[in-house]
Amino acid sequence: MNQINPKKLTLSKWTAVKPKNKEKHFIVSKVKFDEENNVSLCLIEAVMSHTERPINWKELKDSSNWKQGWV
Repeated sequence: MNQINPKKLTLSKWTAVKPKNKEKHFIVSKVKFDEENNVSLCLIEAVMSHTERPINWKELKDSSNWKQGWV
């Protein structure tokens, strides 16, 4: 399980363990917080294609799907 601090998510780098559409490396491009400092929005961007998609930031904790950094 990956350890993640939500406040340090912005611009963090991730590698998909099981790449789809040749998209392996990602960067967290945007994180928004609500009034209670909970993550309300997290966007992840594929480095190669620059496509952005929303992701539940807690999914990044699953080390069977994501690795921290670009591996």
